[in-house]
Amino acid sequence: MILFCGDPHGYFEHIIEAVQEHRPAAVILLGDMQAPRPLHIELAPILDKTEIWFIPGNHDTDSEADHDNLFGSALADRNLHGRVVEIAGLRIAGLGGVFREKVWTPPAPATFENPKQYLARCGKGNFWRGDLPLKHRSTIFPVDYERLKKQRADILVTHEAPSSHPHGFAAIDELARRLGVRTAFHGHHHDQIDYSAERARLGFEAFGVGLRGITDMTGRVVRAGELNDPWAYRRTVQEPRC
Repeated sequence: MILFCGDPHGYFEHIIEAVQEHRPAAVILLGDMQAPRPLHIELAPILDKTEIWFIPGNHDTDSEADHDNLFGSALADRNLHGRVVEIAGLRIAGLGGVFREKVWTPPAPATFENPKQYLARCGKGNFWRGDLPLKHRSTIFPVDYERLKKQRADILVTHEAPSSHPHGFAAIDELARRLGVRTAFHGHHHDQIDYSAERARLGFEAFGVGLRGITDMTGRVVRAGELNDPWAYRRTVQEPRC
């Protein structure tokens, strides 16, 4: 069993409790950790009980501490962004971060295809530690997206949502279909909308995991997100998608 954890935003006790109760083979964090200490310290009680994997979210580059407590932790090599890894017998693909207008907001054409192009234009005064500005360490560049599209996977995990969400992207749908996944999980929006009516159109099962929520591989809610609204789907499906 794999558990998918919605944006923790600095709180991890519920993840520790879920692992101790359910004993999953792996846990995948869907972004926005904002760990107050290095992630391996926050999750120390369960490191010998399960595998920890993650994709970064937009808030994981809000500050140097947010960045370093994730990317500088002993779990930094468990970052799934831009790659496919076999976890608990399944091929899991990850796309962390968010689309940002200055780089790429599909379906509009990208302004920069890769970090090197961005660095050539942004000016050295904007570099952070000799490379991309801090904020853009969690920006989706087309080069990562296109590389991932050439692979195959069983499950896709993203921070951004597919188009079944009112603020989702058809580009996520396309990525999931090209990967050939059966299921996709996302965080970011802090809600858990019922996407079941969208299954045929999408071509895969999609699940959003709410703020500090936890969902298993079948989409069953293990821990409800703190802002989950059971009526949200009925309201939002009638609104235009962004």
